[in-house]
Amino acid sequence: MSERPVIAVDAMGGDFGPSVIVPGAIEAARLYDLRVLLVGDTPQIQPELDKLDLVNVDYGIVQADEVVHMNEKPSDVLRRKKNSSIQIACRLVKEGKADGVVSAGHSGAAVACGMFIIGRLPGVERPALAALLPTEKNPVVIIDAGANVDCRPYHLFQFGLMGDAFARDLLDYPAPRITLLSIGEEEGKGNSQVKEAYELLKMAQNLNFLGNAEGRDIFTGDIDVVVCDGFVGNIVVKMSEGLAMSLMRMLKRLFTSSFLPALGAMLAKGALKKFAHTIDYASYGGAPLLGLKGLVIVCHGRSNSLAMRNAIQMSATFVRKGTNARLAETIMANDELTRFSRAI
Repeated sequence: MSERPVIAVDAMGGDFGPSVIVPGAIEAARLYDLRVLLVGDTPQIQPELDKLDLVNVDYGIVQADEVVHMNEKPSDVLRRKKNSSIQIACRLVKEGKADGVVSAGHSGAAVACGMFIIGRLPGVERPALAALLPTEKNPVVIIDAGANVDCRPYHLFQFGLMGDAFARDLLDYPAPRITLLSIGEEEGKGNSQVKEAYELLKMAQNLNFLGNAEGRDIFTGDIDVVVCDGFVGNIVVKMSEGLAMSLMRMLKRLFTSSFLPALGAMLAKGALKKFAHTIDYASYGGAPLLGLKGLVIVCHGRSNSLAMRNAIQMSATFVRKGTNARLAETIMANDELTRFSRAI
């Protein structure tokens, strides 16, 4: 693969399709020295390109005749929609024509196509989504954020290893503080799945495992990676998004209730704007599916152009830093422990 990252962008995904995805992708190509391949229906993509300044932008269009709809089962997409934009984008990675895929479309289909078309890294049992959430200090990684609903203890163990590699490379955390989400901080708290995963994470090589964390600990900024199964992780992420939006609405109502609060809002306008930016999911782009031979980043369905630009930037950083190689090394360094845990 060339030094300049090549990112395949699912131009047909998301709630708004090419109207927001194309501008975000083109801006990313211009700002971050990368090539984007817009995968989708050319007659819908080209009118959006015609609106933009394309001077010195490295891009291409790859035709895809089919679109995945949100009500379709991922298994049906794999079997019946070979010419869908997400399948073609993943095949570009498998064939070495792209380094990664970014999609705001059907998340289940993106995960399934990533697993079965691109394939898993050696030793990885289940790839996991790594979502970023804002905290009082620096972003925290939630892994898994929804790719795996039912997990065994050794799956959680591998999620911790992958979360560590991601936080080191993409967030520049020198020794990420890894925790396991449970109902209490004390060792021995939680169900059998969590208890067994705790013992495995304690024995992992070169892992800064702090132990259990409770839900209230996530946003303090004192931990860097929170490990959980995809069922719990998806609830945590979506509840956090909902809470953030509710807080903004409550603040808006409060500041417009009378003259004095409105005056206070004017004085605090800069701080409020910064707060809104901090809790905006668009600032974090998307959630990478870790553990694949290539990169897939799953974005929010409501992603705007900024979110797409940031997700593509994240994918380029992932490629340039060789994060996948580091992740594979981490998994293989703990392979013996993983094999042991599978046999229990």
